[in-house]
Amino acid sequence: MSTSYPNTSLPTAAADRPLESPVSGTSWPAIFAGALAAAATTLILVALGSGFGLASVSPWPHSGASATTFTVMTAIWLIVVQWLSSLMGGYLAGRLRTKWVGLHTHEVFFRDTANGFVAWALATVVGAGALTSAVGSASETAAQAVSSTAAHIGGAATTSLSDSVAPYDVDRLLRSSDPGKDTSNAQLTAEVTRILTKGLGSGDVAAADRDYLSKLVATRTGISETDARKRVNDVIEEEKAAELKARQAADEARKAIATTSIFMALSMLVGAFIASAAAALGGRLRDAHS
Repeated sequence: MSTSYPNTSLPTAAADRPLESPVSGTSWPAIFAGALAAAATTLILVALGSGFGLASVSPWPHSGASATTFTVMTAIWLIVVQWLSSLMGGYLAGRLRTKWVGLHTHEVFFRDTANGFVAWALATVVGAGALTSAVGSASETAAQAVSSTAAHIGGAATTSLSDSVAPYDVDRLLRSSDPGKDTSNAQLTAEVTRILTKGLGSGDVAAADRDYLSKLVATRTGISETDARKRVNDVIEEEKAAELKARQAADEARKAIATTSIFMALSMLVGAFIASAAAALGGRLRDAHS
């Protein structure tokens, strides 16, 4: 007795229909072309912005743009560069791809958007790679300098412990009750510099050092010790004010760099959106006119 089995073969229409398209949804030639165009646009706009930026600043006091204005202008221009280059790269990635036949319009829109995003990502990675290479070269140079300095310090430490003694401590040991007597101006200048550097580096000049400087100034200039003390205090306060101003400038620079980095990150996200939308627009125009 024969046993019959159900027919499991595909219908004729299904058998003749291809299960997978031989054409990839990623149009790499168009993506590479868009990424290359985006990178070239970035280089041109950065060079143009550098020219305008250097023209806006001046080494002369009270002339040209201030540091804050220059930082804001730089941040704005970098955002403009990111958007324009993303627009150029995404549009070309969508316009230069071959026409897809037999696809739903939604799938075509998705592929164009994805290709624009990939073109933006490729251009961004290439730019980041060039920046990383430059930073890596600088870091290697710095590491070599640090290694050379460490070797020099290590060799000096093995030869003599006297090199590790601070000159300021030696000055304190050799201070006389009559400061400035039989001492050259060069030696006094070096000693006073070390005292101020040591004091300002720790936050303030110690009272003992102020007394010594007052006696030294009184001896060398012939003024009263009261006037000498006032002169010493005035100089110390001016130096502290200058140091505070330098710290404030460094803090403002830090905040400006942080703000620029945040705006750059946000602009890159917007640039990714622009590249995707431009690719979709370019693909739609490509299909409409082909």
